[in-house]
Amino acid sequence: MSILSKIKQTNHKQIALLIDPDKYNKPLLTNQIDSAIEAKVDYIFLGGSLISNDASDLCISLIKSKCTIPIIIFPGNGTHLNANADAILFLSLISGRNADLLIGNHVHVAPMIKRQKIESISTGYMLIESGTITTAQYISNTLPIPHNKSEVAVATAIAGEMLGLKMIYLDGGSGAQQPISEKMISAVKANISLPLIVGGGIRNKETALGMVKAGADLIVVGNAAEENPKLIIEIAKYIRQP
Repeated sequence: MSILSKIKQTNHKQIALLIDPDKYNKPLLTNQIDSAIEAKVDYIFLGGSLISNDASDLCISLIKSKCTIPIIIFPGNGTHLNANADAILFLSLISGRNADLLIGNHVHVAPMIKRQKIESISTGYMLIESGTITTAQYISNTLPIPHNKSEVAVATAIAGEMLGLKMIYLDGGSGAQQPISEKMISAVKANISLPLIVGGGIRNKETALGMVKAGADLIVVGNAAEENPKLIIEIAKYIRQP
């Protein structure tokens, strides 16, 4: 079964642990993987907006030595590829107006992805204002959708589905000061038939539960799990309780 099929067909809310290769630290990563195994996370996302000290191979090697959790590349740009990953989010930044991030970079990397035979998951990526200028916003040179403009997010997500994308990803970005509102998540989910990923600003189990109840199919936990690797276990137990 493809990873996209797994995301679509699951009957439970899913969790991804986001690991930034730029922050590679073997003891920390080992603790994160151990926690991910205990939490039975569904996926490990690997990537970041700016990878200047790429340790992707080291990260993937360590992850695969310890578990079989699927590794999905979460690329910041077209150079963030790795043939040892299980899949890649083929992101189109539909919330912005940067042509390179809508289609330009994709033309350059598509042949490489095809040659490497990595599963490509076309994803409508939407940056949401989170109370600060995030790395993703700065690097992408795009304005995020305002935090309180659910109607703009809905219209953008609908357009993404009509364009043929397979998933929608609402992201506050790394270092988000506030999570995406449950109102926006609920509104977007009510208007699309695609799996909905939500990330950014998830620092506790209550926020995670609110997001899945609002309609998120897959939540992504990153920075907070670096500070407290056990957090992913708490979140998993909390959102999967009967």
